[in-house]
Amino acid sequence: MPQVITVLVVEDEPLIRMDIVDQLEDLGFVVMEAGNASEAFAILAIRSDIQVMFTDIDMPGGMDGLKLAAAVRDRWPPIKIIVTSGLREIAIEDLPDDSRFFTKPYAGRAVASAMREMVD
Repeated sequence: MPQVITVLVVEDEPLIRMDIVDQLEDLGFVVMEAGNASEAFAILAIRSDIQVMFTDIDMPGGMDGLKLAAAVRDRWPPIKIIVTSGLREIAIEDLPDDSRFFTKPYAGRAVASAMREMVD
């Protein structure tokens, strides 16, 4: 039986967030949701079981997804990070170590597969 992976999805567009959360839950993941970096930090501060963060780059507020990814890598190094964007193409060297990038629109199964690979 595959291990249950706990994921934090950080996405400011409610419909996009709801869609990926539903897909990941249907594939057996435990999913927390945040609409911006502040909400993500609040969740990360109280949930020690989060193994993967899946974040959009372009979000409102003072911190975009790339800055959030760098901050999470510094503060919670074990958390695996996947960054996504429909507006930008990101070079791997612009991401924290051992992170991945998905262009929108992405396939939920492909994201789930990457998460499982990263956690294993």
